[in-house]
Amino acid sequence: MASYIAPIERLIEEFRKIPGVGARTAARYAFACLNLTDDEAVRFADAIIGIKRDVYKCPVCFGLSAREGECEICSSEKRDRGTVVVVEDAKDVMTMERVRGYKGVYHVLGGALSPLDNITADDLTVKELVARVEAGGINEVIIATNPTPKGDTTAAYIARLLEGKGVKVSRLAYGIPVGADIEYADEVTLLRAMEGRRFFGN
Repeated sequence: MASYIAPIERLIEEFRKIPGVGARTAARYAFACLNLTDDEAVRFADAIIGIKRDVYKCPVCFGLSAREGECEICSSEKRDRGTVVVVEDAKDVMTMERVRGYKGVYHVLGGALSPLDNITADDLTVKELVARVEAGGINEVIIATNPTPKGDTTAAYIARLLEGKGVKVSRLAYGIPVGADIEYADEVTLLRAMEGRRFFGN
């Protein structure tokens, strides 16, 4: 027998699908929705539908965009296309953008190598990154994968692939705590990590 009536139970189960949301938090969210006005509920539901309907993947960097085709960063004439920061997830691009001194572009891998989870290079956009480098015009690739075992493995793998490609390959310095995601790093920490990045031997 369910703990709550069916409509509430259904919403709780949907909230529980969000990473990091447990049963109690999901129940709190569901009951908070009961207090929304009809208009607020419609706007809330439309916002959820909107991120599926109106968010696109950039064909160049694989980041997120509010329009089809190249994203706002890739298409900007003010960005330095010679420098590419490689991140695991699209949300990491937004985090890196807090470092106002960075004027380059990005490449989103879509995850990190994890043999135990059956995630290989074929599941990521590694080939596309190599193709971007081989196409020319890139001087430095800054690997900003998370400072975790998976992130380190991914960084080392990419560095090996880019050997002899005529580009400098660097890794963010460990101003970011080991085991943490860059999503949670503050602006000063990110800036120091950028300034202290180390280079892989090519």
